[in-house]
Amino acid sequence: MSRSAPPPRNSSVLAGFLSLLGELLITAGLVLALFVAYSLWWTNVLADRQASARGDEVRRQWQTAPAPGAPAGPGALDTRDGIGFLHVPAMKNGEVLVKRGTAPEVLNDGVAGYYTEPVKSALPWDRRGNFSLAAHRDGHGAKFHNIDKVKNGDAVVFETRDTWYVYKVFAELRQTSKYDVDVLAPVPKESGRTAPGRYITLTTCTPVYTSKFRYVVWGELVRTQQVDAKRTPPAELR
Repeated sequence: MSRSAPPPRNSSVLAGFLSLLGELLITAGLVLALFVAYSLWWTNVLADRQASARGDEVRRQWQTAPAPGAPAGPGALDTRDGIGFLHVPAMKNGEVLVKRGTAPEVLNDGVAGYYTEPVKSALPWDRRGNFSLAAHRDGHGAKFHNIDKVKNGDAVVFETRDTWYVYKVFAELRQTSKYDVDVLAPVPKESGRTAPGRYITLTTCTPVYTSKFRYVVWGELVRTQQVDAKRTPPAELR
């Protein structure tokens, strides 16, 4: 009986190489999965913790009586840590601290920021203008993750130390260029409005898990409500 010939040496080397490659791919996949988990979960945990601490500090500042000679009026509300809290019931994301600026180092703290460039945002207490905000949609708190749940007629409420500003959503733009600064204009004509008013604009990245385009929601101020001693929220938040 004749013996079978041993497999060629090249075949053994190839099998070993393929086995090693498979192990490397599995390892790379695990590393990638851990990175994704860090980006989309752990950064949310850290950002929410940071934002909560900052929010508590803002509320403590509101409880402190202004120093003698301090400027009165809404301008005095612009504190170092934030100017107030955004409430959007349709997003189901609780209260969102709003700070100055939209740079990553601001938004990565789990907050929303109002634009200072390329277009300067108005503030809610201004007589006219567009209060324009940005926040992350994924990771770092993902405060605008559910922006696609916001529909025409929904309430958007901004809370300051002494006033609730109640807006009503009237338009949305599901996708536009990240360079489309016209959506931030004092009169955002892409929203359908042509006359000056008191508007609010929410912007974030789209599609989900990318930053290729921007998603935009517009609202218009319908009323204000003074904050009482118990900070009773407006009906839109009850």
